[in-house]
Amino acid sequence: MDLNADLGEGFGPWAMGADTEMLDVVNSANIACGGHAGDAAVMFEVITLAKQRGVAIGAHPGFEDKQGFGRRRIPLTMLEIEQLIATQVGAIKGIAALANAEVAYVKPHGALNNWATVNKNVAESIVRSIKCSSPELAILAVSGTKLETAALASGLKTYSEIFADRGYNKDGTLVSRGDQGAMITDIEYAMSRLFHFFETGDMLTVCGDVVRLNAQSICIHGDSPHAVKMAVHIRNSLKANGFTLKPFSQK
Repeated sequence: MDLNADLGEGFGPWAMGADTEMLDVVNSANIACGGHAGDAAVMFEVITLAKQRGVAIGAHPGFEDKQGFGRRRIPLTMLEIEQLIATQVGAIKGIAALANAEVAYVKPHGALNNWATVNKNVAESIVRSIKCSSPELAILAVSGTKLETAALASGLKTYSEIFADRGYNKDGTLVSRGDQGAMITDIEYAMSRLFHFFETGDMLTVCGDVVRLNAQSICIHGDSPHAVKMAVHIRNSLKANGFTLKPFSQK
């Protein structure tokens, strides 16, 4: 099993999240590419720290919307989405080369990712862009979504993730931020929900139903105040229960 987190989300003098501490815990780092957050210096620093720790490096492209942190949907055309993905993934690949490191995968961010989970055209545009511009990269997709389906159909290396700290709707989509149950801060509940999933393949939802999912990676949001504590607890609990932790992209 793999633990991943969204990191490198500072910009200029503004810090976001406990990147160094999270990199001591997770196996894969989804690093902002300058769209919703991040810049060249932040990318270089986080990539360097990740490489030193043997953490896999992933591109985390999102809408060009730092004011909204990429969590507002921008009505781009499908071609514009393809261009956005190619540009941001290309940027972090270039910075990684400067750091003598390699990007292993792509995971879309925020509102763009949420759009791709339910919209076939958006999902296929993201996948098409990666296949044309960076076919060596894997895709990390939310389990049970349009993006997962499109990625698998493309022939690209595809891995699926579940979320430790986000609530699920009964259709497998994430509860919208701001709605009740969107964020999970109770670490013990997060762990019990995860182990229920491992035992049954069913993820508990906010309405009390379950949805069947598949996962090679577990996401913990690095910008949450409880992120490090939750990540450490999940890592220790998984290891205590016989799980081997390593980057999904190194299988």
